[in-house]
Amino acid sequence: MPVAGQTINVSLEEAATLLRERRVSPVELTEACLARIQAVEPRLNAFVTVTADLARAEARAAEGEIAAGRYRGPLHGIPVAVKDLFATKGIRTTAGSRILATWIPEEDATVVRKLRAAGAVLLGKLGLHEFAYGISSVNPHFGDVHNPWDTTKIPGGSSGGSAVAVVAGEAYAALGSDTGGSIRIPAALCGCVGLKPTYGRASLFGAVPLAWSLDHPGPLARTVRDVAIATQAISGYDPRDPISADRAVPDLLAGIERSARGLRVGVPTDHVWEECDAAIARAVRAAIETLARAGADVREIRWPRAAEYANAASAILGIEARAYHEGAFPGRAAEYGPLVRARLASQGDVDADTYARSMRLLLEARAGAADRDLDGVDVLAMPTVPTRAWTIEEAKEIGRPSEWTRVTRIFDLTGQPAISVPCGTDPDGLPVGLQFAGRMWDEATVLRAARAYEMVRGPFPLPPLDD
Repeated sequence: MPVAGQTINVSLEEAATLLRERRVSPVELTEACLARIQAVEPRLNAFVTVTADLARAEARAAEGEIAAGRYRGPLHGIPVAVKDLFATKGIRTTAGSRILATWIPEEDATVVRKLRAAGAVLLGKLGLHEFAYGISSVNPHFGDVHNPWDTTKIPGGSSGGSAVAVVAGEAYAALGSDTGGSIRIPAALCGCVGLKPTYGRASLFGAVPLAWSLDHPGPLARTVRDVAIATQAISGYDPRDPISADRAVPDLLAGIERSARGLRVGVPTDHVWEECDAAIARAVRAAIETLARAGADVREIRWPRAAEYANAASAILGIEARAYHEGAFPGRAAEYGPLVRARLASQGDVDADTYARSMRLLLEARAGAADRDLDGVDVLAMPTVPTRAWTIEEAKEIGRPSEWTRVTRIFDLTGQPAISVPCGTDPDGLPVGLQFAGRMWDEATVLRAARAYEMVRGPFPLPPLDD
């Protein structure tokens, strides 16, 4: 029988097998994660709030249910954590901000409720960029989140704590949100898998918004199969969320092992390689070539609307973020951190005509125009993040030029599913992300592509935190 403390670095699916076979208990897994949190948090600061007592109680309940033969599925008894902008009943939900620092919701966000219904054990709430409005996860109110590969570097954001908790062995999966790349960017920089599902696949009820038209909840985990399991659990129609789609959720594991053979992969020649760091481009192209050698049909394609999509996403995000904060900004501007305060102050630069044209493009893209860009291929493949990680101190420079989201934010506009999977390291020793995107509602093919690459790549290492 394995020692519970040795399980912190296994995959969610492997941990679920150990639980189902009664080789470890939910209590042992939870205690191992809590011990890991205590050991590494002084260096990483992935958590805003650790709910140790609640986690122990939920683990004991799961243990009893499993022993009684009431096993709910692969998340039953699995310790997870949640980005601190999803409401949690009776647990403070700060959105990484001073303004919401004492907010105690009276009910769970739908995605949190669904995780709990699947039997997951809640370890706590994860750190993020203030109000999710940034890509670094430096935070003046709750402390900066540190990249576990190099603690002087940012982990990416805004779901930085979610990625760090997963790769550091603090949780088996985490919830994040993605408005311009906030799941996929930290997944890329920290070396885990992050999926942004189709817009409307999972409910946003109970999530503090950044931009209503672009926000997507989704999971981060160590493997593609783990992400598929978590996505399955949180997806589905929610009448309390006006953007939630009343569509059946397919079995996301059913075709995930189909391998690369016959997979049609389009590599865009427009936009995505411009301003891409040479070392990152080499790593991503090498990963795509590996897929081709494994039997994928890889071809270059034109993507003429890519830059237009990216620009429209940027305009919509700025206007809608400012609209959400109009009750507090500028009246309570002093309560915001300097980075977010500066961004909100600059958003008046986008005029109404630009916003209207951008929204028109969004509607056209989601109605089928973006899917037509994939004619002849199953998925698109490209870098997740074109830029190497900043140091934490560099990330605190107001107005520092950045095109971190120039590729990721396209799919927040189109609403299409997109995933980041690690594909190597840059010269600084930090992970590099390979991104796949597919047609609306076709998470299954996106997951298949990512899993196909994962199989030919082999296991990806975890950061050497025990050295």
